[in-house]
Amino acid sequence: MKSDKNKFPDKNGFFGDYGGKFVPETLMYALEELESTYKNLKDNPEFKKQFYKDLSEFVGRPSPLYFAERLTNHYGTGSIWLKREDLNHTGAHKINNTIGQILLAKQMGKKRIIAETGAGQHGVATATVAARLGLECHIYMGSEDVQRQSLNVYRIKLLGAEVHAVDSGSATLKDALNEALRDWVTNVDDTYYIIGSVTGPHPYPMIVRDFNSVVGEELITQSQELFNSMPDAIVACVGGGSNAMGAFYPFIDIKETRLIGVEAGGEGVETGEHAAPLNDGMPGVLHGALSYLMQDDSGQVKATKSVSAGLDYPGVGPEHSWLKDSGRAEYVAVSDDEALKAFHEVSEFEGIIPALETAHAFAYLDTLMKEFDKNANVIVNVSGRGDKDINTVAEIDGIKF
Repeated sequence: MKSDKNKFPDKNGFFGDYGGKFVPETLMYALEELESTYKNLKDNPEFKKQFYKDLSEFVGRPSPLYFAERLTNHYGTGSIWLKREDLNHTGAHKINNTIGQILLAKQMGKKRIIAETGAGQHGVATATVAARLGLECHIYMGSEDVQRQSLNVYRIKLLGAEVHAVDSGSATLKDALNEALRDWVTNVDDTYYIIGSVTGPHPYPMIVRDFNSVVGEELITQSQELFNSMPDAIVACVGGGSNAMGAFYPFIDIKETRLIGVEAGGEGVETGEHAAPLNDGMPGVLHGALSYLMQDDSGQVKATKSVSAGLDYPGVGPEHSWLKDSGRAEYVAVSDDEALKAFHEVSEFEGIIPALETAHAFAYLDTLMKEFDKNANVIVNVSGRGDKDINTVAEIDGIKF
């Protein structure tokens, strides 16, 4: 939770031209209350002690930085290292952020927790921390995602939370977030909204980034210990962008490390059937913040297409938009077919079944590793495990259980 690495966001919540608070007046007080609470607590020794204690004892941090020997041999150049966020309790990086935000909710006296989820990992993580504190919990999820992430839906229910399937729009993550915001407007007095990514109105992009930057902080230490230098590149998938931002943020001023975000190319960026706003979008306002957004000529939000529920979102976190425009980070896209190929290859080469989201990052290695020599060290942030995606991939492969 380092606060001195970057001057952004400014007092109005902008990362350069991106971010801000574009919300109904009803929510302004809640956002100001949240910002004030966070500013008072983020450097508080007792708060930080509790946060890192929970990450250690409940989540199982630090997660390993693992040398992927067979994957490295497959490419024949450089060394590939895997940041194993899939080994966290609940199976993804999402728990890092929810641990921090539930501590804020407790400090603010909130008794009711809501969240949106796409792939279900944030829903599971939120339901987990709410159960730990005995708080009422409601998870909003697009009905399309409820079907393709049925395992995580059941996990959320086992943890005592209620799942609200959202049928409006494309019935995916965007629409789940819409409904969560409507709930928050209605129940703002007693409800804490745990946003799952570096999206939404200020201060959420900053808060989520700071809590998840434990990933990048560990990477700095682990890189020094394991190969005595900073990595040549860090590769992470990008939907809303929390897993990538957590890995990238502590490296923003470490110029020798390339930061590469991989978006969901769907049927191909050139077809328009994708979820890659940083590659094929323009600035616009969605869910309370100004950022790159998939929209038509009339400014209406376009439908997305991705095999991955967690990347199936038309917008992206505002700090990623700033990183793109500043040139500090690179953003590419890979197709559904390329991600599915990587899903199978990583499973077979390393005995690690990655989430379909993470498989997008692995897929870009086909291009990236050609740019490095044998001395390079490349880190892939393994944002989550793929148990939740088995039914989806099996159906695509023509396998029925």
